[in-house]
Amino acid sequence: MAPVVDVLAWGESLDHLLECKTGQLVFENFLRTEYSEENLLFWFACQKYKKRTIETDMAEAAKMIFEEFVQVDAPRQINIDCVTREEISKNISHPAPNCFDRAQRLIYGLMENDCYPRFLKSEVYQALLEQQ
Repeated sequence: MAPVVDVLAWGESLDHLLECKTGQLVFENFLRTEYSEENLLFWFACQKYKKRTIETDMAEAAKMIFEEFVQVDAPRQINIDCVTREEISKNISHPAPNCFDRAQRLIYGLMENDCYPRFLKSEVYQALLEQQ
């Protein structure tokens, strides 16, 4: 069970929710029930990717993110515009730390404006609040 402060903080912003391990798990489980966890998984993969410093690791991770989330018909294809998708496709052969930034910002905005408000109204979140 998450501490009172955490559960209340989750309602303040998506950032507060994503900064908390328990919040991440609860949000991911909620998104899974809506069949939209790919957005959060992509966002986490990008966060992890940015911390890579070894070029071969970066190239391998970029390829995995591209194949899992970005390419058309990817198993967990994210909803981004074709310009962003094309930009990533071109950059993937020589990936830089920021090659997914545009897509990550788009997905964050989608979560913040769509998934996150639904999460706050969800039975799961409301039940956690009531337990406080």
